[in-house]
Amino acid sequence: MNQYDVAAYIWPSYTGKEPRSRQFWAEGIGEWQSVRSAQARVEGQILPRKPLWGTVDEADPKVMAFQIDEALRHGVNVFIYDWYWYDRRPFLEQCLDEGFLGAANNEKMQFYLMWANHDAGYTWDKRQSDLDEIIWLGSQPREEFERICRRVIDLYFRRPNYYKIDGCPVFMIYEMSNLVRGLGGVEKTRQALDWFRALTKEAGFPNLHLQATIYSENAVNVSGVDSTREGSTKDLVNLLGFDSVTHYQFCHFVDCNRDYAEILPDVQAEWERIRRTYKVPYYPHMSIGWDNNPRFNHLTLPIIKNNTPDNFKKGLLMAKDYADRYNTVPLVTINSWNEWTEMSYLEPDDVYGYGYLEAVRDVFCEK
Repeated sequence: MNQYDVAAYIWPSYTGKEPRSRQFWAEGIGEWQSVRSAQARVEGQILPRKPLWGTVDEADPKVMAFQIDEALRHGVNVFIYDWYWYDRRPFLEQCLDEGFLGAANNEKMQFYLMWANHDAGYTWDKRQSDLDEIIWLGSQPREEFERICRRVIDLYFRRPNYYKIDGCPVFMIYEMSNLVRGLGGVEKTRQALDWFRALTKEAGFPNLHLQATIYSENAVNVSGVDSTREGSTKDLVNLLGFDSVTHYQFCHFVDCNRDYAEILPDVQAEWERIRRTYKVPYYPHMSIGWDNNPRFNHLTLPIIKNNTPDNFKKGLLMAKDYADRYNTVPLVTINSWNEWTEMSYLEPDDVYGYGYLEAVRDVFCEK
């Protein structure tokens, strides 16, 4: 049994069922195409990595039924799906709608959405990943925002295994500055979020739990995917009325071009800063690694080194201690279940086997 909510992000690109994905991954297997072609460019890099479960279609319900069982067996009991809305319609929804929700055992696993509202450029297309151009805007005007809210309430919030805090469905927003940009300023954004809360209450829930992905207070773009972010996330969390915060990736707030063991003290210090200065709960986040080179044809930095299962386990113990000390809701977020093109995944590979999953099991599951 597991008394913690261990939530792993899912990057839903490992399928060929999304028609619009062919412009990025022409072979029709999603971003497995980039994983297979990855090359080591510096000493110590081990690329390509091979998934022990194979380059499977994660929009296949039988595949996801197996993965749900493996996740639960190792203490991961929540999936956070990266969820996209571009050009007036969803993008990469198949892994959630067909794979996870189509799995016969899906109700054993809780899930919630992180609206990944960053702009989409050419980073996903390895042939052109250096192009600094926008294909789709992640910011959305009020009309589109309302369509999004109605969709997520009707299709997801109503499901019995949608993750809730105090009965309130949790909805994470990745990029607050893009949210504000699309809705026309802070005041109008607060009005839109208040409308979303009211709509959620009308659907029969006590309220909406809004969760923000946060970066360093004056963040810069390091991942190659996100839009430019400016200003204080702390101020926006308060002004927009978010209920909690967490992180998505270490590379958003610490220097990742070094050994994993050197990173952990800085991560812990950032957690403490957030705890002291934010007015809402922080749910501790643990990343497994960072190496974005599978998406590029040349060396790109930063690269986290020595992110072994043993070192990862030290970070998990740190997160468990924080949850025990400070939070009434024992939620921990992990990047990620399957971010193979960023080298941050729990799924077993040909280097460490089940090592990362076993680390989660050892820390969070009762003996």
